[in-house]
Amino acid sequence: MRIGVPAETRPHERRVALVPDGVAKLKKAGCDVLVQRGAGTAAYLTDADYEAAGATLVGTAAEALGADLVLKVQRPTAEEAGQLREGATLVSFLAPAGSADLLSALTGRKVTAFAMELVPRSTKAQSMDALSSQATIAGYKAVLIGADAMGRILPMLTTAAGTLAPAKVFVIGAGVAGLQAIATARRLGGMVSAFDVRSVVREQVQSLGATFVEVAAVEGEGQGGYAKELAEDQQARVVAGIGEHVKGQDLVITTAQIPGRPAPRLITAEAVRAMKPGSVVVDLAGESGGNCELTKFGEAVTVNGVTILSPVNLPAGVPLHSSQMYGRNVLTFVTHLLQDGALQIDLSDPITGPMCVTHAGELRTGKAA
Repeated sequence: MRIGVPAETRPHERRVALVPDGVAKLKKAGCDVLVQRGAGTAAYLTDADYEAAGATLVGTAAEALGADLVLKVQRPTAEEAGQLREGATLVSFLAPAGSADLLSALTGRKVTAFAMELVPRSTKAQSMDALSSQATIAGYKAVLIGADAMGRILPMLTTAAGTLAPAKVFVIGAGVAGLQAIATARRLGGMVSAFDVRSVVREQVQSLGATFVEVAAVEGEGQGGYAKELAEDQQARVVAGIGEHVKGQDLVITTAQIPGRPAPRLITAEAVRAMKPGSVVVDLAGESGGNCELTKFGEAVTVNGVTILSPVNLPAGVPLHSSQMYGRNVLTFVTHLLQDGALQIDLSDPITGPMCVTHAGELRTGKAA
């Protein structure tokens, strides 16, 4: 079986879907791996690295996209989808909820497509969970971006010129990205507090040395451990509680998202205007609408001296480690599908079925395994 790894073409994307270590493992499993020249360059992985691992280097994207199994990070463009071999298999982030045209094109070419966003939240699938691996990088990077934009440093510093108090950091949402942001801000010396609608994460927040911010009579844990949409009265209490707390914060990082829904609006324009000049909000939910009312996705907005940042594709800003983590997620999933060097696609499988969005000319989004 031939596995193709094309270079990513979407703006801001520096990751690659498979690293040389993964190539070597797939070669041992009896697969031929075709890697487009330069596919790993932006992630500091050279063509020589891939060649040494046993990959066959190809000069064009069409050669890699024409393989039996294609591995990507970002969903294919219309042109790339047209270059996939009819009946091929694709593994990639696909954003299926907002990709009707792409899914139609894949269905037309009878491509079996697996969305890495749809890895089930189960113990067996944990090592395939690309959303979590990339959120880890995003949470880390968000703190560095916020720290760089602040008008002060994060740690307490005692010098001959006086003592500088530590910065106050508030993290909204204690999922994977939020917990990593808490840990990173703590390592950099910040005084960290955090809020989540799921009270069950309190111990995780506290175990990282942060203070858990209480909002009375709010509980928002949904299916699979994700947050769920709150009732109107609960949402109002959350917004009021957060608005009061952010007044004294130097750096606020928001990570709250609800699968399949717009991001909850948690920081009002009024709350931003009440913050101290020089403070910063880093909104990681910008692509799905933003947690802050003033967020503009991909832009920096300044209001009354407060900067609101909505960065695009933070994992791509740490391309080596994010590629290593994503590549391991993909490799584990592909290994799950492989049997004697060939793909065995069992749509009744509890991992394979939920991840499959197109198969044999049919759209499968939303179908149970």
